[in-house]
Amino acid sequence: MLKRVLPSVAAIAIAVSGFAAAMPASAADYDWKFQTSETAGEPQFRLKEEWAKTVETMSGGRIHIEILPTGAVVPHNQTLEAVGAGILQGHMTDPSYFSGKDPAFSMLGNLVGAWGNPLEFLEYMKNGGGEALYNELVEPYGVHLIGAAATGLESFPSKKPIRSVADLKGLKLRAPEGMVYDIFSKAGAAPVNLPGSEVYTALEKGVIDAADYTVFATNQAQGLHKFANYPNYPGFHSLPMVAVSVNKAIWDGLSDDLKAILTTSVDAMAYNMVFELKKNDIAALIEARKDPNIHIIDMPADERKKFRNIAKEEWKNWAAKNEMTQKIYDSVTTFLTDRDLM
Repeated sequence: MLKRVLPSVAAIAIAVSGFAAAMPASAADYDWKFQTSETAGEPQFRLKEEWAKTVETMSGGRIHIEILPTGAVVPHNQTLEAVGAGILQGHMTDPSYFSGKDPAFSMLGNLVGAWGNPLEFLEYMKNGGGEALYNELVEPYGVHLIGAAATGLESFPSKKPIRSVADLKGLKLRAPEGMVYDIFSKAGAAPVNLPGSEVYTALEKGVIDAADYTVFATNQAQGLHKFANYPNYPGFHSLPMVAVSVNKAIWDGLSDDLKAILTTSVDAMAYNMVFELKKNDIAALIEARKDPNIHIIDMPADERKKFRNIAKEEWKNWAAKNEMTQKIYDSVTTFLTDRDLM
């Protein structure tokens, strides 16, 4: 998209969000707003701001990107439409939020039980066909995936030791409705649908025994391990994708060198995010290990395979939903089988 078109796109964003201030003056050829799914204080938000600065440097100032926190312009689950319409120029978010539009967003956004670590997922997305499938899914919405990133593998805080799939039997655990809920049910657990804001209190009061929640460092910082002192790390279930996407019309109008800058910078950020978040987890692990009441468990590889094969049965159910979900199922299971991970 040419520079002279962008002010009208920015004006829409300002009108929708209710911002009274005009766009700041900029010497950039492209002045974009990307909304994220985090608040401004979270580590991932800072990493995304650093990415925007890198893009500006690499492009010689031709691209300026303002990173906005969740809800700044539209609700977190409406950024897909906002980017497609040009209300936002891009977003950096978990595609699972758009599962109501197509279950394929959930399968690519967080295929529960599939990934042993974020590098497995990034290899699949970048070299196993995942990014091409995601663009096949998302481009009809007027959005183009620049590249995929990932958070760390979520930890699993538990009041009881979970060393095997058999240990999940009867376990009362917090899980959001959808694929993760159904998979834990199939593994023998007793899921309880609670919002994330209630996890701390539910563990403290014994309403639940464990929780599908977030990464180890966050769990430790929030004090969950005081009540759930048998955390699984690394976790074995949930690893959300971060889709870094831009309006497709804008992407199609970019020069090849700017496309290359965006693609290579997202790839670099993806690996930086993995290692930075892992560093946070390691620091939290060191702190947790000082407490003799906290017992950190790493589920053995053969038990992880068992959980993955249980999850695979639920993936089959989702695969039957439409042509795209079947393509994703076939693609992921081939990738995992070829690497003896299934």
